[in-house]
Amino acid sequence: MPVQLRPFGATAALAEVGDPATALALATWARASGVAALEVVPAAETVLFDGVTDLPALAAALRSWSPSDARPDGDLVEVPVTYDGPDLASVAQAWGTDVAGVVRRHTSVEYVASFCGFAPGFAYLAGLPAELAVPRLDSPRPRVPAGSVGLAGPWCGVYPSASPGGWRLLGRTDAPLWDPDRERPALLAPGTRVRFVRA
Repeated sequence: MPVQLRPFGATAALAEVGDPATALALATWARASGVAALEVVPAAETVLFDGVTDLPALAAALRSWSPSDARPDGDLVEVPVTYDGPDLASVAQAWGTDVAGVVRRHTSVEYVASFCGFAPGFAYLAGLPAELAVPRLDSPRPRVPAGSVGLAGPWCGVYPSASPGGWRLLGRTDAPLWDPDRERPALLAPGTRVRFVRA
């Protein structure tokens, strides 16, 4: 698959790939193959290569990559959730089920952390079937508590710290999403497989 690569500042390059799964696959491959970049950062449709000293060499390396259909084989993290969120009833209505049905469906999916953004440790988790996508709230809440588990569009996410937010909240967890003193500060770094379990 050809990768559109363009300079991004003095020492970075941005690869445009078109979707989150391909971005994650490219970033995972680039890290494993030792591509010459200090940082490799996947996003929704792009991968940023930072600290690049030889852009033609990077472009040549990327020409040897082709995406794979295999799911990421990152660590599996189980996140315990207390399902008592304020939007459970509205999500149940959107899904044509009851609250127990929402919990059953939410815990039956294996998610994959596609990329992090919005706040340190906030992972955008892919895997929700397209028919279960729900819109964001019309007006964001001024404060969402840390540990809140929510849905927005095709994504699932967990707020690592208190912040404003417009995601549909299903419940809460005590899992430490972000700890700068850990070797890997983000609990749900890109490529991590995630299962939610009822607390």
